[in-house]
Amino acid sequence: MDGILNIYKEQGFTSHDVVAKLRGILRQKKIGHTGTLDPDATGVLPVCCGKATKVCELLTDKEKSYRAVCQLGVETDTQDMTGQVVAESDYKGITKEKLEECIFSFQGDILQIPPMYSALKVNGKKLYELAREGKTVERQPRPVHISAISLLDVDLEQGQFTMDVTCSKGTYIRTLCHDIGQKLGCLAAMKSLVRTRVSVFSLDEALTLSQVEQLVREEPERLEEFVHSVDSLFPSYPRLQIRDPFCAKLANGNPLLPQFLRQMKSEKEQMQKTAKESCAGLSEGDNILVYDENGKFKAVYQKRDRDFRVYKMF
Repeated sequence: MDGILNIYKEQGFTSHDVVAKLRGILRQKKIGHTGTLDPDATGVLPVCCGKATKVCELLTDKEKSYRAVCQLGVETDTQDMTGQVVAESDYKGITKEKLEECIFSFQGDILQIPPMYSALKVNGKKLYELAREGKTVERQPRPVHISAISLLDVDLEQGQFTMDVTCSKGTYIRTLCHDIGQKLGCLAAMKSLVRTRVSVFSLDEALTLSQVEQLVREEPERLEEFVHSVDSLFPSYPRLQIRDPFCAKLANGNPLLPQFLRQMKSEKEQMQKTAKESCAGLSEGDNILVYDENGKFKAVYQKRDRDFRVYKMF
């Protein structure tokens, strides 16, 4: 299988567990995930199979959306409610208006100090390993981007609220909850987390491992319906096809000039556009999708000065 499966990671599984189980279900070794989810978190985990493993890093860089429940009045060593409580505070003075104002202040470019309970490495050792040894080390703030944040439900009697967050790679929602509590002056920790979207993969279309296993066992031919092709992940990239005289250049991964390419045939695209017109406005480092003479997706190329250079071959 070459493509991406949208897996619903259930509570208690690590991302590594999901990959290991899928290798057994699909009887395929070449499988990789696109960004870890904590064992207690649930939701969307795109899993790349076969040649699609080459885009794992590209998907890791995509924006992600989450739904988080946050508990006011408590701070833990892990910044979520699975950790040890290290401090408590009164949150009775918090109003919905104060909460909304505080949450919205985090939208945009912000700095986060990564939590000690994370997989980031310091001097070759993972932070969570140091944390389990009772050690705390200095961590430098890292820039992240919150493109959207909204308050959904508020229960001030229980000191809980739910928010939707869309953010950049490297954002810790646990840390966001912690920082909101710090800014409110009443402390906070994440109670639960669901990842609702990664790129084009949404929660309502995700399959559980048991559903995949059932399909493989009872309707293996239907499994293909749920496999996303690599090129479907990048709907905004220009789609270009190699011209017949230059097929060998694409097959060998050579640099391509615009005149080697033509507009990929599609009912949704204007057939009269040339490759040059399709790529108008592209900047240095922008990507295009390149298809062979038979219309099969073959590579992601990046724009360089006057030509395109291969970024990923498939």
